[in-house]
Amino acid sequence: MAPRALDYESLNENVKKVQYAVRGELYLRASELQKEGKKIIFTNVGNPHALGQKPLSFPRQVVALCQAPFLLDDPNVGLLFPADAIAKAKHYLALTAGGLGAYSDSRGMPGVRKEVADFIERRDGYPSDPELIFLTDGASKGVMQILNTIIRGESDGVLVPVPQYPLYSAAISLFGGSLVPYYLEETENWGLDVNNLRQSVAQARYKGITVKAMVIINPGNPTGQCLSESNLREILRFCYQENLALLGDEVYQQNIYQDERPFISARKVMMGMGPPISKEVQLVSFHTVSKGYWGECGQRGGYFEMTNIPPKTVDEIYKVASVSLSPNVPAQIFMGLMVNPLKPGDISYEQFIRESKGVLESLRRRARMMTDGFNSCKNVICNFTEGAMYSFPQIQLPPKAIEAAKRAGKVPDVFYCLKLLEATGISTVPGSGFGQKDGVFHLRTTILPAEEEMPEIMDSFKKFNNEFMEQYDDRSGYSRM
Repeated sequence: MAPRALDYESLNENVKKVQYAVRGELYLRASELQKEGKKIIFTNVGNPHALGQKPLSFPRQVVALCQAPFLLDDPNVGLLFPADAIAKAKHYLALTAGGLGAYSDSRGMPGVRKEVADFIERRDGYPSDPELIFLTDGASKGVMQILNTIIRGESDGVLVPVPQYPLYSAAISLFGGSLVPYYLEETENWGLDVNNLRQSVAQARYKGITVKAMVIINPGNPTGQCLSESNLREILRFCYQENLALLGDEVYQQNIYQDERPFISARKVMMGMGPPISKEVQLVSFHTVSKGYWGECGQRGGYFEMTNIPPKTVDEIYKVASVSLSPNVPAQIFMGLMVNPLKPGDISYEQFIRESKGVLESLRRRARMMTDGFNSCKNVICNFTEGAMYSFPQIQLPPKAIEAAKRAGKVPDVFYCLKLLEATGISTVPGSGFGQKDGVFHLRTTILPAEEEMPEIMDSFKKFNNEFMEQYDDRSGYSRM
């Protein structure tokens, strides 16, 4: 009997190629241990509320009223909700065509897209067109929409930073394209070297791959670095020279933990460079409500903005977006609230600032605690987390540990992370899931565990690591790389 449509043998080969490390072997094992009653600290994915971050009060109040508009007719509504939340709820309900239970335009509600455009103009100093903004179910869905549009087949390549967030490798595999890696330099604080980019493009072209686009993740995931303005200029010049579209993954732009290198958008730098670059480089920028001090991952709210994209292409992207009918409407309201925040003098402003500052200041302290903790461990080196939500320490594994991993049929950093999980309950992601140089090993962990639990977590990690290194120590020294 021939295989049926959903038998494994009949599946789309691109689906079988997809790997997604942050929900891979370590996560599955951690879930098993949790079912067995072991306390697991899930640091494998940037999921702030799952690790105890409290939602901001004001946006939840507004969306609660939008979800249950009959509350607005209750004479006691003013006792439960502040007046500015009531006004905002009425504002967003007026923008919908039938409340939160109705489809919106496939690009998202025009009123919210206008608020996003105004936010971008305030941030960058250059106007933005709401017609070139699409609201999406999280930034990930937007990234997938654009990659699906770009990739025609395996001879089309996309430059992706390595270490990379596995959304990119997974989506490029799914759409049948080729990932073209460019390596970030760990010894240069995960900096980007344009000569490395040129080599990557030349090697890809030699293999017959047409490199069509370049991804930047700023601030970096998993590496946590912030790109400087000069670096962004180099990247934009490179994209102009090589005729590449630039995909700017800027979802961590609110997550900055130092003052020396603030976030600056690729679009702002591009516009400031003037023609021909500002008029010709094709740029798609992504943002979300999942990160920052909002951390609203489960709401699935995001957007992408297109610059210098031909109208016919925009029409095609709209046509494909229409297949899904509508991005989820409550998340569109969250996005509107994020980009059009409370202002001084609003009733809820002081509480909002207190809550949001509290989250960011705690994240800044946790970034330092985690980096310092890793650097105090034997054979562990970690660059400071300048932004985003992650630490990406290098684990210098002794040869005996690498041999033991091979005997167990495991990649060495997977072997280390599994041992860490079993011993401590800390669920991380091995660096091999993000890509890394041969013979160099890492793990990625979020900086999101509760601040009061961080010292205990880092002590637990240090104890495990030192015992692991002692077990496999062969008394030889290690170099940084």
